[in-house]
Amino acid sequence: MAAAADPASLRTGTAAGRWVLLTTVLGSTMVLLDSTVVNVALRRIGDDLDTDLAALQWTVNAYMLALAGLILLGGALGDRFGRRRVFVIGVVWFAAASLLCGLAPNAEVLIAARALQGVGGALLTPGSLALIQASFHSDDRAAAVGLWSGFGGVGAAVGPFLGGWLVDGPGWRWVFLLNVPLAALCVPVALRHVPESKDGQAHGRFDITGAVLGALALAFLTYALIAAPDHGASAVVVGSALAGVVATAAFLYVERHSREPMMPLTVFASRQFSAVNLVTLCVYGAFGGFFFLSALQLQVVTGYSALAAGTALLPTTILMLLFSARSGAIGQRIGPRLPLTAGPLLCAAGMLLMMRAGPDASYALDVLPAVLVLGLGMVTLVAPLTATVLASVDQSRAGLASGINNAAARAAGLIAVAALPLLVGTGPEAYRSAAEFNSAFRLAMPLCAALLVVGALIAWLTVRNPALLKGEPEPCHPECQTHCALDAPPLESGGSGGGGTEKR
Repeated sequence: MAAAADPASLRTGTAAGRWVLLTTVLGSTMVLLDSTVVNVALRRIGDDLDTDLAALQWTVNAYMLALAGLILLGGALGDRFGRRRVFVIGVVWFAAASLLCGLAPNAEVLIAARALQGVGGALLTPGSLALIQASFHSDDRAAAVGLWSGFGGVGAAVGPFLGGWLVDGPGWRWVFLLNVPLAALCVPVALRHVPESKDGQAHGRFDITGAVLGALALAFLTYALIAAPDHGASAVVVGSALAGVVATAAFLYVERHSREPMMPLTVFASRQFSAVNLVTLCVYGAFGGFFFLSALQLQVVTGYSALAAGTALLPTTILMLLFSARSGAIGQRIGPRLPLTAGPLLCAAGMLLMMRAGPDASYALDVLPAVLVLGLGMVTLVAPLTATVLASVDQSRAGLASGINNAAARAAGLIAVAALPLLVGTGPEAYRSAAEFNSAFRLAMPLCAALLVVGALIAWLTVRNPALLKGEPEPCHPECQTHCALDAPPLESGGSGGGGTEKR
């Protein structure tokens, strides 16, 4: 039963408002914990299930594949059928898939369960911020988002400690099983205390064809990249790569000609929006590869426990918590061009410094400096990137723009995790050999850094400052006559195009 008759009238200081915040924080925490601790658990998963590096790649990528392919559709479902309803379904689905992950007897079942987790995440993730957007009074909406983000930051900080302790103690399966009690608390609170809301203007058909084609394109390309080290240029690998290219072309054709496209290509008529998404692909591709390999490097080569490996990278989260808001404000004053250029370059320097994290590396002298430089680059980059995405399209498309940018970020990380072991010649058993994995890591970090440098160059050459300085981005399509306001909310309903979400 909904707690309020008017779904957009809640205040942060009321009991009803606190219940909504609790619900959204619990839901997003489930997803956040998995994203922060699964990489730390990979080595133990591989040893326990006696599997190779390709299976560990799929353990990460099966989830990201489903999430990246379906997140826009998940937002659209919430707009149409009710944001609370779809959010609750996503929480239950995510928890059930997490239980299956925790009970998985082999790598094949674990990978399938991770894909199911991604489906639940695609239903759950857009709904978390959408519920805040739809439930709180406009005067309190920014404060509610700030509280949600702050509590989420605490979860991000606790995640490595909790995850590392679980992996080293009760075992890696509890990384997934922990989601079940969180869901058991979240669902009844949501059903009793969170008001239902829909987009009254959502109509037409869902772009199921586009969602399926997008997911298939990512799946075929990912399979080709992961299978190539073992099978070379075999018929299966080449056929999968070609199928991925064909599915990509078909996806673009459908999105261009569909009446209700999941990703309207007209939004890319904004040169600023297109440029920032290219930067996103470079930056989050490098991040995805870095965090996947670094968690293994610190355990396999440097000799850290799972807990130590998880907490070693914690300074990046602390820096983001302390300085992201200030970085966003500076970016708004000086424009996005300089932060989006300097941020990736700092991150690239941090990744090159991380090459010192070899056998018997000192945390204070070898690992910490790299992590601090990387964190400073992320602080410089992430908030202006998100703000520029929202400022580069019409305000009515802010949710859609944020959703597309999130999908791009997740897809970039997915491809990077699949491609890097192939590019550096990593064997299927590399994570069991400190010498072999260290050699691969030292080749991979320059590649990640080079990708960041490309992103910085794209930003310097294509991003225009007026989008944030004047609050007057170019029209998102020729017929658009209005411009996006600087204080556009982090997420709005995307209508038939789908809801957006913030990257966290």
